[in-house]
Amino acid sequence: MEQYLIDTNVVCDYFSNSFPEKVLRFLDIIIDSIPNLSIITQIELLSWKIDTSVMVKVENFVSDSTIHNLDSEVVKRCIEIRRNKKIKTPDAIIAATALAKNYTIITNNEKDFAHIEGLKIINPHKLNA
Repeated sequence: MEQYLIDTNVVCDYFSNSFPEKVLRFLDIIIDSIPNLSIITQIELLSWKIDTSVMVKVENFVSDSTIHNLDSEVVKRCIEIRRNKKIKTPDAIIAATALAKNYTIITNNEKDFAHIEGLKIINPHKLNA
């Protein structure tokens, strides 16, 4: 079964109901089977300044997720990515995590992850097209 790494922007859109029903069903399946997040996504999500009711949902989502920390393989791949592509370190860590774990990234931010060799990307906003 394919495994996914969910990017911060997708979580934001998910909790704000910005997706059509078809995409929500797809994401519900992924989320119900223990979502995978990079340590970067955890940091970004828990740093949001949002109303308390949404923050509780986000905190529960994060606590129910598998958080992938930096390990030697992720660091190695991150360095390779940064040497070969102009990309911000947080995005390089997310991409490196997906590559190290053989996950597909679910993100709305395709342009930052484009042209990273071997990286699989799904943009949920394009699933309904």
